[in-house]
Amino acid sequence: MRVKTIVATLACTLSAITVQAQGPRYISVDEAVTIALQNNSNIKMSKLDEKTANANYHQTDAIFLPQISVGYTAFSTNNPLNAFGFLLQQESVTAMDFDPEKLNNPGSTQNYSTQVEAKLPLFNLDMIYARKGAKAQEEMYKYKTERTEEYIEFEVCKAYAQLQMSYQARDILQKSLEDVEQIHQSVTNFYNQGLIQKSDVLNAQVQVNTIEAALAKAESNIHNASDGLRLIMGMENEREVFVTDSLQQKMALHQTQTLSSYRSDIMALNKAVDATNMMVKSSKMAFLPRINAFGTYNLNDDKAFKFRNDSYLVGIQLSWTIFSGNQNRSKIKSSQFQRDKMQEELNLHIKQSQLDLDKTKRDLNDSQIEINKQKTSVEQADEALRILGNRHREGLASTTDLLMAQAQLSQQRLLLAQTIMSYNITEAYWHFLTKTE
Repeated sequence: MRVKTIVATLACTLSAITVQAQGPRYISVDEAVTIALQNNSNIKMSKLDEKTANANYHQTDAIFLPQISVGYTAFSTNNPLNAFGFLLQQESVTAMDFDPEKLNNPGSTQNYSTQVEAKLPLFNLDMIYARKGAKAQEEMYKYKTERTEEYIEFEVCKAYAQLQMSYQARDILQKSLEDVEQIHQSVTNFYNQGLIQKSDVLNAQVQVNTIEAALAKAESNIHNASDGLRLIMGMENEREVFVTDSLQQKMALHQTQTLSSYRSDIMALNKAVDATNMMVKSSKMAFLPRINAFGTYNLNDDKAFKFRNDSYLVGIQLSWTIFSGNQNRSKIKSSQFQRDKMQEELNLHIKQSQLDLDKTKRDLNDSQIEINKQKTSVEQADEALRILGNRHREGLASTTDLLMAQAQLSQQRLLLAQTIMSYNITEAYWHFLTKTE
């Protein structure tokens, strides 16, 4: 029963590993990262957000550049005032037009007007600060894109480590299958010689079958792991299996690093705080007067698509909204609350990041201790199997004990590989947490 339990545990552990593939192709982790940075959908979406923020920022160019519009309008009226005004605009007034009868009953009068209108902002402090806020928001999205790229790099390293583990598990099972087949052959020979019972042969065959099933599962896990890596790399349409470097422990060489205020996600939140602060200032500046220049140029004629009799109008306007029904005052408060919220979010994020950093450092130390213990366990299990193998050949150890020792060795090898994979993923996460600009 203990043999079956250990082998079942081995099979269940393997089934927990996920990631896919077909037709082996070697890929290094650096190559996988490079491809992911070019093709990953999350990075593409983040860059689109960045471009959107850039476009929003350039919308504020309007506070410096003129606004020019052109219009063409056709009028027809019998209104005495408008009819006489049309004549003045067309510069076609004659003495006969002052006849009271004609003034009072002008009949149908047409005017075809072409107008070019221009507006030029001169002094709008609220828009100046709104532009600065839009610039800060654009920079925020740049940092968010950078952090997204760093996160995808971590995800690639994680998926790559899982694929390495899948190959390592398959190799361990293949070696285990070879050992169990040798045991099965040896037990069969003993049975043929009448030295042991048939139950020993059956127990050996059961373990061969169990490992063969686990080996098939391991092959599927390799395909699953390759598919997961491919998805992160943005290569969904390909179906080839990736071959990786062998699973080895990576050493974290910079565990003395501290949380940097220049990390991209922290910089992004800082820029978000700056943006909301600029919006507060913009709302306050809305209480100040605005100065804008304007001008129009007109062409009027009594015939369609004729362009004669020009005129212009230019001026400077000072406007000052003294009271807006508390709209500006409430807008200032809303902007201040939003700024305070962003500041609290920044403070909380820094605290959480520091906790993650401290926890990851402890996890690395714990994983290192576990690796050392697992290496010792593998050596001890290997020695135990060697001793029981010798005793079994001499008829001094049971087949069940030998099978149990072999299953225990395979389990310890797999646990060591899993611990190394976990350590490498934690090390990649440590690198992600301590990343700076």
